[in-house]
Amino acid sequence: MTLSRRSFLKLAGAAAALGALNGCAMGPSRGSGGHVVVVGGGFGGAAAAKYIRTFDPSIKVTLIDAALSNYSTCPFSNLVLSGDLKMEDIKVSFDALKNKYGVNLIEDHVDGIDADKRTVRLKSGKTLAYDRLVLSPGIELKYGAIEGYSHDVAQKLPHAWKAGNQTAILRRQLEAMPDGGTFLMVAPPNPFRCPPGPYERASVVADYFKRHKPKSKIIILDPKDKFSKQGLFQEAWDSLYPGMIDWVNPERGGVVASVDAAGMSVKTKDGDTLKAAVINVIPPMQGGKIVTASGLADDKGWAPVNQRSFESTKAKDIYVIGDSCIAGPVPKSGYGANSEAKIAASAIVESLNGGELIEPKWVNTCYSYVSATDAISVAGIYELDAEGKIIEVKDSGGVSPKGGANYKAEGLFAKGWYDGIRADTWG
Repeated sequence: MTLSRRSFLKLAGAAAALGALNGCAMGPSRGSGGHVVVVGGGFGGAAAAKYIRTFDPSIKVTLIDAALSNYSTCPFSNLVLSGDLKMEDIKVSFDALKNKYGVNLIEDHVDGIDADKRTVRLKSGKTLAYDRLVLSPGIELKYGAIEGYSHDVAQKLPHAWKAGNQTAILRRQLEAMPDGGTFLMVAPPNPFRCPPGPYERASVVADYFKRHKPKSKIIILDPKDKFSKQGLFQEAWDSLYPGMIDWVNPERGGVVASVDAAGMSVKTKDGDTLKAAVINVIPPMQGGKIVTASGLADDKGWAPVNQRSFESTKAKDIYVIGDSCIAGPVPKSGYGANSEAKIAASAIVESLNGGELIEPKWVNTCYSYVSATDAISVAGIYELDAEGKIIEVKDSGGVSPKGGANYKAEGLFAKGWYDGIRADTWG
């Protein structure tokens, strides 16, 4: 079956809007009212705000994010690093949430939560009362987990795992790197935001090098024995960039002990020291700071939730979605967060109206570029088992076929996917 880009866009939008709700339409608004505060304006938070207002316009929704005027998506940010997109291409507007859906927007930091009083304290000094609270703060980078790495050092050894200024820093470094230089990436341990992200980054940077700095090399130091879409990525590397990308697993010395920004070097736990012209350190991660600081996370830094509703198991009337929560096999991805947001939005509306929870399903689709024009994908559908835990539906998805015949088509589909999920989240 051959799909045009226009047809795929329509399908992607329909899947994003309806797939997560298992085909269950919400009933007409019952006018319950109430106030829902949403923290975080990414794929999870923005979608939650939009769909709460869509399901019940009588509910007041306030969305808080510190970067409302300058928000960029992590998906497609790797194409900024390769020079195939500009920063403005991945910036989003919150105008539709405000003007079309009536979401109240506040650009501020959240300093604290009082779950007993049901209030949120802002850095500006203002306090907001809520009936329900949604937390979708993304991830917090654990800088101290790697000796020699810190927030300040990240200005020289950027992570670029939160799109924006860090993306621009790493792009400038790649542009300035001499032909024949080495780009060294320190990959993170599981779990982390966007499982295929580091390997997409290596791919599109290799494409940039192939076009502009063909003598250059890429080394990936990885503490994991395997990674998402590994077979497809390595097939693409062998085909498109033979000899350019060296993935170093733990057996070969891929576990990093420390970094030295002054010496532009990385030391492995095996005692080897590697120097590079550009070093991209992606440190371990945990749930967003407001989640861990509020006592909503477990001892590993991620928030346990009722996986039917995404209500925190540690505090009543607080819902945690997106990267920060524990959602079983659903990846920590933008599409996954959007899917979780709709389930949480439905649960919140029903809780405020005294209704019943729907039987949810989750959808995840993820495209990864292996060059400026070629892409691979993975998809899955998820449901609850008898114990209320999320599981993947058997034979529901899978990855692109090997052989590379579909790379170009999937590169086009990826653009439709991105346009569709952006429109469904913020449009």
